[in-house]
Amino acid sequence: MFFKSIFDRIASLFGLLFLSPILLVVAILIRVKMPGGPVVFKQKRVGRHGKLFTMYKFRSMTVSHSGSSVSVKGESRITPLGAKLRKYKLDELPELWNVLIGDMSFVGPRPDVPGYADKLEGDDRRMLLLKPGITGPASLKYRNEEELLAEQENPQKYNDEVLFPDKVRINIEYLDHWSFWNDIKIIVYTVLGKDL
Repeated sequence: MFFKSIFDRIASLFGLLFLSPILLVVAILIRVKMPGGPVVFKQKRVGRHGKLFTMYKFRSMTVSHSGSSVSVKGESRITPLGAKLRKYKLDELPELWNVLIGDMSFVGPRPDVPGYADKLEGDDRRMLLLKPGITGPASLKYRNEEELLAEQENPQKYNDEVLFPDKVRINIEYLDHWSFWNDIKIIVYTVLGKDL
């Protein structure tokens, strides 16, 4: 995966430079429309080999909330501006910095909050061999995850018993059949909003 690492560093640097006007506009909008809190949301996530790292995203929620670890479309803790940022994935642009410094990759499993990695058993623990990604095959399959969770009577239970195990299966399959060109395909499909 040497080419994957080189590609990540170069593409994330160009991405940050190319998208800097958009990053600046979003930051200003958050400061104006969502005052009283930070522009960038920081949270500990589980990275490669189970090591914790700090992930950066644009803030899309109210400052003082005590919500669960899963996000559901239409929640009161998600601000109107935040909902738009999440819809178009603009809240995830600061993760390019995580890719540049080597904590994340463009393609890989979405980084979970601490606790989920502890549930991985046996062969499934191989998923921790991968750097977490901004996008990935599981992200494409569940691009409408917040809407899907909103339809459930118990979103947290559905996430833990249905979504999480399926994402693990998809990510293990990705690991076993990894290729650089498959990564490029996943990135293109993500940008185009298409399913694999």
